[in-house]
Amino acid sequence: MSDSPLASPDTDPLAARYDFAKRVALEAAERAMAFYVRRRDLAVEHKGGDLQDVVSIADQQVEAFIRSELATHFPDDGVVGEEGGSAGLQARYIWVIDPIDCTACFLNGLHNWCVSIGLMVDGEPMLGAIADPNHGELFHGFVGRGAFVNDTPLQAHGAAHVREGLVGVGTTHRPGKEHFLPFLHGLLDAGGMFVRNGSGALMTAYVAAGRLIGYYETHLKSWDCLAGLVLVREAGGRSNDFLRGDGLLAGNPYLVAAPGVYEQLAVLVGPSLDAP
Repeated sequence: MSDSPLASPDTDPLAARYDFAKRVALEAAERAMAFYVRRRDLAVEHKGGDLQDVVSIADQQVEAFIRSELATHFPDDGVVGEEGGSAGLQARYIWVIDPIDCTACFLNGLHNWCVSIGLMVDGEPMLGAIADPNHGELFHGFVGRGAFVNDTPLQAHGAAHVREGLVGVGTTHRPGKEHFLPFLHGLLDAGGMFVRNGSGALMTAYVAAGRLIGYYETHLKSWDCLAGLVLVREAGGRSNDFLRGDGLLAGNPYLVAAPGVYEQLAVLVGPSLDAP
């Protein structure tokens, strides 16, 4: 397999891909921001008739840019993207990308959207970059080398009970939504409180950063969280076995949390968290 022009024989191919992910996430975020400032002029479609699941020309063009960069620098790598589907899944290196996570927020003038680029190596999440241009933040991490927001190391929250912080939550119209309200009731009964900002990638990054003590989604897709899973792991947090079964392509229920509250949140979610 050939490596990128960025990765000479004297360069670690993973380090080259880490540098690539950070650079391209920032450049893609700049391109997305150019669309964001003129979002009222964008053509918008609804996927499969789902009014919650929208796609714009911005999503499509930003993903095309990321795929073009991948084709130039790492042509033998596989890719899974929200808009462009999957290819090359037999490859050792597989990129998992979301050009604009939370298009609904993007189109409605909210700041809770980002670009997410993650990399799997031999089936395991290895590195990720999440660029949030509205707040000037690049969350990034590499297994064994830590996780950061810009240059500041990330550390999961030290909470020992759900009363001690905020839990991110989310749901969709997909099967699994029936577990959402029972979870909220249980969380509130335990003295906890929740927020929802619409972006799975950002809420995952916030768990890694200690801003949230946990994040539960009834059903999430891999492009929303693959990059963030690396951040949570490197920041000392925990996650469920999200990639089990066909999780890479079909998604699964999702939970990430600070280590001191993971089990408490998992109990509140119940058996659906790791159901086949």
